[in-house]
Amino acid sequence: MLPPQTAERMAANPGATVSVTVFVSIAAWLLTATRRLQIKKLEQLNQYPDFNNYLIFVLTKLKSEDEPTRSLSGLILKNNVKAHYQNFPNGVSEFIKNECLQNIGDSSPLIRATVGILITTIASKGELQNWPELLPKLCLLLDSEDYNTCEGAFGALQKICEDSAEILDSDMLDRPLNVMIPKFLQFFKHSSPKIRSHAIACVNQFIISRTQALMLHIDPFIENLFALAGDEESEVRKNVCRALVMLLEVRMDRLLPHMHNIIEYMLQRTQDQDENVALEACEFWLTLAEQPVCKEVLCGHLSKLTPVLVSKMKYSEIDIILLKGDVEEDEAIPDNEQDIRPRFHRSRTVAQQHEADGIEDEDDDEDDLDDDDTISDWNLRKCSAAALDVLANVFRDDLLLHLLPLLKELLFHPDWVIKESGILVLGAIAEGCMQGMIPYLPELIPHLVQCLSDKKALVRSITCWTLSRYAHWVVSQPPDTYLKPLMTELLKRILDGNKRVQEAACSAFATLEEEACTELVPYLAYILDTLVFAFSKYQHKNLLILYDAIGTLADSVGHHLNKPEYIQMLMPPLIQKWNQLKDEDKDLFPLLEHNYLSPSPPSPQLHNSQPDQYEAPDKDFMIVALDLLSGLAEGLGGNIEQLVARSNILTLMYQCMQDKMPEVRQSSFALLGDLTKACFQHVKPCIADFMPILGTNLNPELISVCNNATWAIGEISIQMGADMQPYIAMVLHQLIEIINRPNTPKTLLENTERLRKPTITIGRLGYVCPQEVAPMLQQFIRPWCTSLRNIRDNEEKDSAFRGICTMITVNPGGVVQDFIFFCDAVASWVNPKDDLRDMFYKILHGFKNQVGEENWRRFSDQFPLPLKERLAAFYGV
Repeated sequence: MLPPQTAERMAANPGATVSVTVFVSIAAWLLTATRRLQIKKLEQLNQYPDFNNYLIFVLTKLKSEDEPTRSLSGLILKNNVKAHYQNFPNGVSEFIKNECLQNIGDSSPLIRATVGILITTIASKGELQNWPELLPKLCLLLDSEDYNTCEGAFGALQKICEDSAEILDSDMLDRPLNVMIPKFLQFFKHSSPKIRSHAIACVNQFIISRTQALMLHIDPFIENLFALAGDEESEVRKNVCRALVMLLEVRMDRLLPHMHNIIEYMLQRTQDQDENVALEACEFWLTLAEQPVCKEVLCGHLSKLTPVLVSKMKYSEIDIILLKGDVEEDEAIPDNEQDIRPRFHRSRTVAQQHEADGIEDEDDDEDDLDDDDTISDWNLRKCSAAALDVLANVFRDDLLLHLLPLLKELLFHPDWVIKESGILVLGAIAEGCMQGMIPYLPELIPHLVQCLSDKKALVRSITCWTLSRYAHWVVSQPPDTYLKPLMTELLKRILDGNKRVQEAACSAFATLEEEACTELVPYLAYILDTLVFAFSKYQHKNLLILYDAIGTLADSVGHHLNKPEYIQMLMPPLIQKWNQLKDEDKDLFPLLEHNYLSPSPPSPQLHNSQPDQYEAPDKDFMIVALDLLSGLAEGLGGNIEQLVARSNILTLMYQCMQDKMPEVRQSSFALLGDLTKACFQHVKPCIADFMPILGTNLNPELISVCNNATWAIGEISIQMGADMQPYIAMVLHQLIEIINRPNTPKTLLENTERLRKPTITIGRLGYVCPQEVAPMLQQFIRPWCTSLRNIRDNEEKDSAFRGICTMITVNPGGVVQDFIFFCDAVASWVNPKDDLRDMFYKILHGFKNQVGEENWRRFSDQFPLPLKERLAAFYGV
């Protein structure tokens, strides 16, 4: 606890003087307090006028205190600068700046680093312009005879270069880089490895942006890098590798003459004893694979590179300890809060990112008071796997010449760690080398299916991922040969005793569902049996992935799921999960809670109104939840009604539709459209609240959000009929604007896809409210027809064309100038329904009769021959 006398004194009199000792005790207490208490107490302390002066005093002057406490004082001050700097009195800001510059050379490396962090935080608050002496002073200190001063100044400059690279290269500061970059280059040959490392790191910040000051010195920079290639200091080697990787992207012309030597060097560094150096070097292969010269410059080195990458794909001993690789059964151990994060979710509109290694390590995003160093789970194993993946896409089956001999040895190795790495290799090359692998798959797939029951959990989990990479091939074979055994074993793994295996199996099964689609229909009862049983086994995090697998199943088999016996299996556990929750329950069905969905009121509101009491909701959860419901609504149709009736889904969806994150809104609008189709009786009372939100999301810059909002409007209009009239003005203008936007240089297919939903929705609005929409016909008829001529006959196209025909009847003058485009669009139909064909017939003949035979002949002579013949054959004009 905070010392009670301190808390009382501050509460009673925020202006009172408090001794430095008390401030030290506060700093020590903050070191052990929880994050929420830290924030609360810091807010109280910040009301105290001299608080920041005390903090800088403890950091720079109080040498009697231990370094961690002094450093913490500086980090608290850094956070205050971030949050409240604009409110600091002038005297306080100046005092802090002076103290920083005077103490940049402190004898303690920890204090020097803390002062550097503080300086760069002040600089990044837009203060570089208001602190004109900072950069000249730091550059001057680089020449100091005192090592601590030189190193402290360089440390601060490195952080400023990282945080403020853009402004350093702008006219706003009179281009200080023209002086700084030549200055940094002088220190590449400094006797201290730490200084050499700082110097390279500073220059590295300006490679990707092709900063002019660096481009003018590019040759001496590269020469100096080559000179440091064999440096004994690992931090220097790491920064050299990082520089070469970035130069590969921006100055390939300068590296090409030396490419053979650079590749040989990177091969050595990828095997460096220091894993951080090896990881930086391994990034080189990922970047090189994206360059057009990759095949040409790398083909001669593949025989050496392939075994190196493969050897780095093994779990290290430390990995196995961190991943609890010796723990086989952990399903009964509750998840930690930070574990609860969906990792394999496929959003309904966001493309899934490629994950080279299907197994993710434990995330660590605990937000410490000092947030400058976050721990990443990107490691050498994953980087090597990703590199092998992209190189497989470049070299295709040529890579197999070097890989197959290695694979044979790895896949059947008695040591599980080596066998596991072989299975990862097999998964990594699946996309690029698929053709070359086909002859071996009849033997390999059964072997992998056997590995699903390996006694090591890490082998079982990577096997799930690798098999999912070959799901497309499995589904193309006779189902009894591979699909059935694979499905059977994956379902067993979904019920595995190990949580990591459950996660990987659920994710792999979702991929299999997407590939197999209706092939799974004969096994639906068995699949649902397993997935429903998993409800009772899974801890928090894996429940999310399970919901994703159920949502994907609903998407993949569609109406086949809509049978009484399947609904009877699926709905009771979903409703039971829902109803058994209490407000504070942490066993979270993601639709309902995990700090963002509590039955009343939804906690995005709680977070907004009381951010210190309620954490922000986890957006991944929201998206998973919304997409699961969408999948169920699509698969179960009207049978979703019982879940909607007994829940607060619509209230929650209303919150999500207003979320700041585009992906959350995108998924909300998809769900709104699906619920509108499935059970409009529940949606209808909310339409007046929903429509204005949909209208404000018709922004084509966010194409997926815009498309989903547009689609939902179209579905609502079909259900509302003439009652849609009050809402037309909210949306019509934006929709017309979207379809009239000049086409960006994309393929025809992409443009058709981009415009399809707005075009169909305009047609649907015109169908239900022709009097309101038809007057605008002339503004959109041409792009409308051009867009819809390119899509296949379907229900959406049908309702849109009924709308356009109704509008032409109301406002025939609106189509006259662009009638040829209407004719072309009509001709795009292969098999319209009889009553729609009749509508087309009446409009075409009405127009022909209106203009007369001679004018029609002149008009139709402009038609391309196929169009002319098609209209004559189908409609007799």
